[in-house]
Parts: sequence; structure tokens; C-alpha cells
Amino acid sequence: MEHTAVLPRRAALARDPMADQVATATHSDSPPDEHTPTLPSSVLLRGRKTVQIEHNGSLYQLRATKYGKLILTK
Repeated sequence: MEHTAVLPRRAALARDPMADQVATATHSDSPPDEHTPTLPSSVLLRGRKTVQIEHNGSLYQLRATKYGKLILTK
């Protein structure tokens, strides 16, 4: 059975055309403590090689390599 989790939208996501894809994620049945939504990297990267992510006042860079790996740096 699949469940749909609705994640809170931040003001920045609400202005983004991809916000609906980020705001709703689907995951399969799992124990209650493991309800972690899955987002495809394409939703975060939106066709770019690099995006910046603000988290707890710090800025991080998420980068896709030419080998298909993801690297997150501060």
C-alpha cells in the first residue's frame, strides 16, 4: 500500500514551478518511525548541475557529477 506524505511548503518553494512535485512525495509502507519521503534528484536539480541549499542558516551546494553521483558540500 502506498501513502502520500505532504511536506510543509516554505515561501521559496511556493514561488517555484516545481513546488508541487517537492511538496508531495510518495513512499511505500514502512514502520511509523521510517516515514521518510523520497524525492527524485531531478526535482532538486531541475536540469542544472548544481543547486544551493539553505539549511539552519548555512549554505550548502548539491552537485551532480558527470558520473551520476551527488556531492553535498558546505
